[in-house]
Amino acid sequence: MPVNLYGLAIALGVAAAIFYMSRQEAAQSLPQDTAIDVALYAVPLALVVSRLYFVAFTWEDYKDDLFKILRIWEGGVAIYGGIIGGAIGVYALSRRRKLPFLALADLVAPALLLGQAIGRWGNFFNQEAYGYMVSQPAFQFFPVAVYADGSWHMATFFYESIWNLAGFVFLHLNRKRFTGKGRGMLFAWYLIWYGLGRMVIEGLRTDSLMWGSLRISQVVSVVLVLAAGAWVLWRLRPGKSFFVLPSIAALAGVLAANNTSAWAIHVMFISLFAFSGTLLQPFCTNKA
Repeated sequence: MPVNLYGLAIALGVAAAIFYMSRQEAAQSLPQDTAIDVALYAVPLALVVSRLYFVAFTWEDYKDDLFKILRIWEGGVAIYGGIIGGAIGVYALSRRRKLPFLALADLVAPALLLGQAIGRWGNFFNQEAYGYMVSQPAFQFFPVAVYADGSWHMATFFYESIWNLAGFVFLHLNRKRFTGKGRGMLFAWYLIWYGLGRMVIEGLRTDSLMWGSLRISQVVSVVLVLAAGAWVLWRLRPGKSFFVLPSIAALAGVLAANNTSAWAIHVMFISLFAFSGTLLQPFCTNKA
C-alpha cells in the first residue's frame, strides 16, 4: 500500500509538536499529560476547520462534488483555519479542565511553529504552495526554486518552513523571558512571528486564497500582527499609545509586499524590522 507523503508530513509535524509540549508542560506549571489533552482537543478541530476554511474560499471547486471535501489527502487545508480550530479546542480544554487558557496557549505556541515547519513539506510532496515562475537559470535549483508542473517556481513552502523553524528556535530560547512578562506573551509572539513571515511569503505565491483583489492570508496576517503587537505593548506599558507608529510601519510593510518594485521591497523590510524592533525593546531592558 503506497504511503501518502502529504499525510505523513502532517502527522510528523503533529507528533513533533506533541513531543515538545510534553517536555515543556512542567515548566509551564501545567499538569502531567496536558500535551496529550491539548492534542486530543485541538488537532481534530484544527483539521476540520482548516479544511472548511479552505473549501469556503474555493467553493467553485467543490460545489459539484461534495464528497471531494472529504478527500483531504489530496491537499487543500488552510493554516489559519487550523489555528482557529485549534484555538477553539484549547479553549474548550481550558474550560473543561479549569486550566488558564493563556498558559495553554503559551505551551502550544513554540510547538505550533515546529509542527508547521515540518508539515509544510507536505506541500513539496503534493507539488503545491509554490511561488512565481523562476525564469533565470542561475536560480533554478532547490531550495531557491522547486520544479513543479513542468517549470521552476519559487520554493515558497520551503521559505515558510525555514521561517517557522527559526521562529521555533526564537521562541524556545526566549520562552522564560517572554512568559516572565505574563501569560499569553509567548503566544502573542507566535502570532507576530508567523504573521510577519506569512504576509511577505504569501505575496510570492500563485495559489493564494483570494477575497476580491486581496490575498486572504495577508489580510489575516496583518490583523493578527497588529492586534498581537498592540496587546504586547499595552501589557508591557499600560496606558501608552506609542504602538501606533510601529503598527503603521507594519501596515506599510504588508501594502508594499504586493508590489515587486525595488522601492516597495525596501519599504517592506524596513517596516518589518522597525515593527519587530519596537516590540522587542521592552524585553531587552530590565523595565517592564
